[in-house]
Amino acid sequence: MNASRRTLLTGALAAAGMAAYPALGAPEPLRLRRGIALWPWFSLTTEYPAPRIDYAWPPFQADRPVPSHADLRRLAALGFDFVRLPLDPGPFVAFTGARRGELLGSLSTAIDAVLATGLRVLLNVQANAATHHYTPEAFYGTDRAPLFPAYRDLIGELARLCARKGADRVALEPINEPPQACGALVWNRVQHALLTAARMAAPGLTLVATGSCGSLIAGLTALDPAPLARFAPLLYTFHFYEPYLFSHQGATWLTDEPFYRWLNAVPWPGTRGRMPETLSAVRARMQADRSVPPAEKARDLAVIEAKLREYGAAEPGPAYLAAAMDPVSTWADLYEIPRRTVLMGEFGALRTDVRYTAARAPDRAAYLRDVRLAAERSGFGWSFWNLFDGLGLMDEAHAVDPALVAALGLKAAP
Repeated sequence: MNASRRTLLTGALAAAGMAAYPALGAPEPLRLRRGIALWPWFSLTTEYPAPRIDYAWPPFQADRPVPSHADLRRLAALGFDFVRLPLDPGPFVAFTGARRGELLGSLSTAIDAVLATGLRVLLNVQANAATHHYTPEAFYGTDRAPLFPAYRDLIGELARLCARKGADRVALEPINEPPQACGALVWNRVQHALLTAARMAAPGLTLVATGSCGSLIAGLTALDPAPLARFAPLLYTFHFYEPYLFSHQGATWLTDEPFYRWLNAVPWPGTRGRMPETLSAVRARMQADRSVPPAEKARDLAVIEAKLREYGAAEPGPAYLAAAMDPVSTWADLYEIPRRTVLMGEFGALRTDVRYTAARAPDRAAYLRDVRLAAERSGFGWSFWNLFDGLGLMDEAHAVDPALVAALGLKAAP
């Protein structure tokens, strides 16, 4: 958006009285500055295969990593001020009666455990795209999706639960990474309905709004927030993993772009001079894997060679990140949204792969530091993804990575 276009829009909004931020005296949203996601505490389910649409009991996998009370106290001591708690809505919709009550009771107990440490909680509802029935599309692909009424009712119930815990300590994010295209009008209807359900259930609770297309920056900046001002107190969120070639190198779940599985040793910052070394590491990884046909490897290698040329030419570093994040600042300023009410709700990078040296530890730490600083310099809060898994702050033994603690600007691990 050029300067003249921005000026015209700002003037039009002012003339129409359509600044997106509520008027003076409206409730201030919960301040969330430094957070971390606690996936998969209420994720990783054990649903039965099709044609069944139910879950085993209990629905969450027993061997999933779950933070202990000591882990939560450690996070507070490190300097985090909130946790983002992802929740798979599938089981909460599938079960009724006593079992649904038991699930809500477990969630309530988990929130209490976090609050006891002094941390705040952002409860985030995340439908599972890997399941066959309780999917994001079925829940909220449109406002006429088959499971949308049940999802909307759950949002209202969760809002009431959060409000009981204290609007000064808990907030609710009704959806994670909406699947609709950037700027899709149907997303506006879906979000409006969910925020309405939450606000009716909990008048003073801080809610979190986002843009479509996976909560990417392009989704947020395509969002007109003026109609959402009525839902104050309100935060806005976006996710940031740019450049994906670095943050998602080695990712096996990106089946639409299978070349990511081979990527390793992609450097940060990126320079042309380091690309031959990266390409050599990619070829070595391909050679070591005999399960993939040569033709498939050749296809992926051709894509990787082109992507690495682009990556090296861009020379991504701190300035690259600042430029990529700048549209959020422009959007917030345009609509008179205080930047303190904007949250970078996810960022992260896959950790070192001990077999193939994916994101090398020093490069990963440097990248996370640079992203965190870009957000802070813009005035945004942030939430790191994740406590566990391949992007995690802790390893399988629940030991904290001191390099990441430093990169996140936190205190030394206790």
